[in-house]
Amino acid sequence: DGTTTYFWRAHTVSVLVIGIISLVYVVFIEEQRDDWEYNTKRGIIAAICVFLAFGITQAKDGPFIRPHPAFWRLVLCMSVVYELGLVVLLLQTVSDARFMLKYIDPTLNVQLDFKAYGGECTIWDPSHPKGALHNVVDKMDIFVFGHFFGWFFKALILRDFWLTTLLSFAFELLEYTFEHQLPNFSECWWDHWVLDFLLCNGLGIFLGLKYVRYLSIKEYKWHGLWNIPSYKGKMRRVVNQFSPYSWVQFKWRPTENLFRWIFVSLVAFMFLLAELNTFYLKFVLWVPPDNPMVTFRLILYLFWGAVAIRESYDYAGGVAKKIGQQAWIISAIVITEFMIVVKFGPDVLSIPFPSYIKWFWISVFIIYIGFSVWKFQMKFPRIKL
Repeated sequence: DGTTTYFWRAHTVSVLVIGIISLVYVVFIEEQRDDWEYNTKRGIIAAICVFLAFGITQAKDGPFIRPHPAFWRLVLCMSVVYELGLVVLLLQTVSDARFMLKYIDPTLNVQLDFKAYGGECTIWDPSHPKGALHNVVDKMDIFVFGHFFGWFFKALILRDFWLTTLLSFAFELLEYTFEHQLPNFSECWWDHWVLDFLLCNGLGIFLGLKYVRYLSIKEYKWHGLWNIPSYKGKMRRVVNQFSPYSWVQFKWRPTENLFRWIFVSLVAFMFLLAELNTFYLKFVLWVPPDNPMVTFRLILYLFWGAVAIRESYDYAGGVAKKIGQQAWIISAIVITEFMIVVKFGPDVLSIPFPSYIKWFWISVFIIYIGFSVWKFQMKFPRIKL
């Protein structure tokens, strides 16, 4: 299968030599500048590169090996770097945190006016000069594709129709819940349930699970590159290096026992909290939705989430005896992001919820607890007075 060839070796000595040569060049050969800001940035970047070089050669392998285990070790180390950056931000004041982001993107630290998608919700308006469907057209922006591709990849990560659909439905409810705090959560009913839930999210989930089904029935039989005689076969083998080595069909079975019920509920909770963090972080740190930092973070989250969900599934099924390293660090990331939101956005979070929202979630919580007690026959000890 090619796992013992030169391509698959860790190359620890080679990476060490290349790293030292690079440092020697930067320190002794490259022209020095008497600029503390430039030197500080360069020092931080160099320190991160040294850590990443150590990680891709020395960190433990995760559950994935394609396209190469070193890639997933790099993904893990990037999550550690991101968590360290979050901790640094967490220990600043809100004004200092916003100012620090200017070192990454000089256009930041400017108060933003986030777009609200609610307001006029008429679907058909033949008298309007922009056309009868002008309201629908106005809601069609780049985030429509973001919804579709986001839930396509989430379906690949979760590999379960009911869990993915439930999370999509739950997030629409969360948008209703927090629309009084975040303007861009304010949408028309048909934007929530037709455009987002049914069309964008639903189509993404449907196609994602179709691809999951294809991967689950595909025959996985690999040959080393140099054992393939034709050039066409070699090229096909190189392309297939970016496909899975094997595929595991997830069966979450949350109601099988109490442990799986609580664990899957916790996975869903962390999943939704990570989604909410995306919007609240943009709001409290003044980061525009179309900023490349937002896109880069979401792409990293896809890789982190893919590994973390697989590790969580193995842990829930008893395959692993402890929670995986990527699942551990992404849990820390989600919680740290939430702490940043709480610390920097008290004026936003303190806006009171409408009474019907509070009663709705109280009812959901009571139903959840009641179902848990009934399903798993939980018996509580009597308290003697």
